Amino acid sequence: RHLRVSSVRPGELEDLGKLFAEPQLLDIPDGSQLIYLPSLVVPSGWSASNVDVWFAIPVGYPAARPDCFWAAGDLRLENGTMPANTGLQALPGLGQQVVWFSWHVSSWSPTSDSLSTYARFILRRFHDAR
Repeated sequence: RHLRVSSVRPGELEDLGKLFAEPQLLDIPDGSQLIYLPSLVVPSGWSASNVDVWFAIPVGYPAARPDCFWAAGDLRLENGTMPANTGLQALPGLGQQVVWFSWHVSSWSPTSDSLSTYARFILRRFHDAR
């Protein structure tokens, strides 16, 4: 049994659900948590129009900001190549092969930013198909 090391604030998952269809909070065996955004709609420039996305809720959240994210393992650019600043790796705690995006928030306020803020940040990366 593991101690829960992240803290989703009351109402945050519900707020995320107002922006994205059926977000899920996944408990990982090591005590950490992932947010799962199934079938996220992505703009043109990608090999799919919808993609599953995950991001970790870091230890110390919300004071600690989320960092990086993962997408379905078969996601590529429209031309078939891997996106910039990505790599294939196992999804933490779940093991399936996914595309890891090295994508970092430059500023974060634990009082005004949220899981929804970070999910919108991920969407901005998909608008930059490179």
